[in-house]
Amino acid sequence: MESLSFLLSFSFFLLSLSPLVSSHVTNHDDFLNCLSRRINDNTTPSKVIHTSKDSSFFSILDSSTQNQRFSVPTTPKPVSIITPVQATDVQTVIRCARVHGIHVRTRSNGHGYEGQSYVAYNKPFVVIDLRYLRSITLDVDNRTGWVQTGATAGELYYEIGKTTKTLAFPAGTHPTVGVGGQFSGGGYGTLLRKYGLAADNVIDALVVDARGRILDRQAMGEDYFWAIRGGGGSSFGVVLSWKIRLVDVPLTVTVFKVSKTSENRAVQIINKWQYVADKVTDDLFIRATLERSNDNMVQASFSGLYLGPVNDLLALMEVKFPILGLEAEDCTEMSWIESVLWFADYPKGESLGVLANRERSSLSFKGKDDFVQEPIPESAVRGLWRRLEAPEASLAKIILTPLGGKMSEIAEHETPFPHREGNLYEIQYLAHWKGEEDKNKRETQKYLNWVDSVYGFMTPYVSKSPRGAYVNFMDIDLGMYLGKEKSKYEEGKSWGVKYFKNNFERLVRVKTSVDPTDFFCDEQSIPALLESRNDM
Repeated sequence: MESLSFLLSFSFFLLSLSPLVSSHVTNHDDFLNCLSRRINDNTTPSKVIHTSKDSSFFSILDSSTQNQRFSVPTTPKPVSIITPVQATDVQTVIRCARVHGIHVRTRSNGHGYEGQSYVAYNKPFVVIDLRYLRSITLDVDNRTGWVQTGATAGELYYEIGKTTKTLAFPAGTHPTVGVGGQFSGGGYGTLLRKYGLAADNVIDALVVDARGRILDRQAMGEDYFWAIRGGGGSSFGVVLSWKIRLVDVPLTVTVFKVSKTSENRAVQIINKWQYVADKVTDDLFIRATLERSNDNMVQASFSGLYLGPVNDLLALMEVKFPILGLEAEDCTEMSWIESVLWFADYPKGESLGVLANRERSSLSFKGKDDFVQEPIPESAVRGLWRRLEAPEASLAKIILTPLGGKMSEIAEHETPFPHREGNLYEIQYLAHWKGEEDKNKRETQKYLNWVDSVYGFMTPYVSKSPRGAYVNFMDIDLGMYLGKEKSKYEEGKSWGVKYFKNNFERLVRVKTSVDPTDFFCDEQSIPALLESRNDM
């Protein structure tokens, strides 16, 4: 369904928001009083509770608004922001919110594609911002670590990198993305073919459930633990921290990048890439990207990580992927932690500490994705190339991420993330634009339309029945709860099977067991079968 129709739906929600705000003022005041009475005596309440009357309110809200299309004045704002400084603060927020009927959204660092961690559309809400719960403790001897949900991937990588050169963690390539949403939806990066998803390497967690209890893996049970490792971050509770399994990497790895601006040559290489990238040794990761070059020409770039020295890589590529023409000067040997900086496009020689920066993006974006199970024809690759020549695609990217390796060895039911064996690669269509353009809705719409057009064009070439999607690239165009004639379960299933395939039904059962009143919910959260309908 086109983005425009959902913008219209959002407009109707916005029109209905004002009377809801008025009718919930008393509830919100009672909620704040409840918090103030119960916040630990060792904590200053002003550090935790922020209302729109506070001078710091909008700076806190905006500091982790990573998609600027949700920073415009018409975007619904929370009635308060809670910044817990200890686990008991989160328990207090949940218990007070339940008693006083307050809806909550939980934010790690605000990278959700639809702004779902800090935006809600049909009634007043508060944001639990976990920025102060981001401690990281590593146990190198046992190759494990505990990471609080407010930490970013970059902060985790920084702690690993300054401690060891031979251990790593297989999370995403963007350092500023919070681990909370990333781990709870799956989380993938350059090590996914070797070690799978971030969620595949989570071995315990601490969660505040809908009753305000703190549960570890043993206390929550295996079904609950299964659900939070790939089932999305908004449906089952507030994860306070994750226990992760660190993975082995060699002292020396090799990175490389080859770019082609000739359409004919690029199409030939991408065509071959489709037959190779998911089948080569799992020590090799090669991502293909279509985008504009610095000269504003469309180009295909092939960026890679090899877990070994350059000479071994060159010998392998000569046999498996000679059409790329990889040469020694395209490659650089480095440590794994240096490769994290390289893939994040930091300049050569940048200090490791930059990974701990919690930067705020100045751009707006919209993304959609698909899973490809058979190589697409060269004509389709040329069609993608043509669409990147459009004026509104100047900052757009089409990213092809290879699967295979460990991803094919893990059964699709082992975690909620089901897109495993049988998928060659995931393809993402991503438009970026300058945030100030969102002041003009027509300007915004042209970028949304571009993403829609690419997604529509790819329909014949991608997975079907269902057409798969990755929950961490949440796409509100797939549907959202509207409270119409269908039950919430029927509505949620229409997009739930795209994200989770057959795992959706198990997620519904877990949700019904651990949160039967649907306290934790958003526009696309997992529905509970027994809830009194909550249409967030």
